[in-house]
Amino acid sequence: QVQLVESGGGLVQAGGSLRLSCAASGGTFDRYTMGWFRQAPGKEREFVAVIASWRGGLINYADSVKGRFTISRDNTKNTVTLQMNSLKPEDTAVYYCAASVSAWATMTRTDFGSWGQGTQVTVSS
Repeated sequence: QVQLVESGGGLVQAGGSLRLSCAASGGTFDRYTMGWFRQAPGKEREFVAVIASWRGGLINYADSVKGRFTISRDNTKNTVTLQMNSLKPEDTAVYYCAASVSAWATMTRTDFGSWGQGTQVTVSS
């Protein structure tokens, strides 16, 4: 099972940017579909973005982040990145990196079997 470690969270003002990274180890990285989820206090964990292992890295985004967030992967470095621009206070949450053995750009939380420990993102108004 792949192990995942996120980094890059922090405190930023509204309108600012952050770049989250997730380093994977212990598995064949290019076979995993990689996703980002987030969980705000008192809310369920929700889908943010996904990049598939197959079909040229097909990508999906949650409607709430389209046009502001960009997911990418580097299979040579076993990393997946989430570039977050134009951040809003409602983006405040713990962000989790996740890996799925699905070959598709699934947005379903239960399709992801491996999770990182999470990194806090706080956007001040």
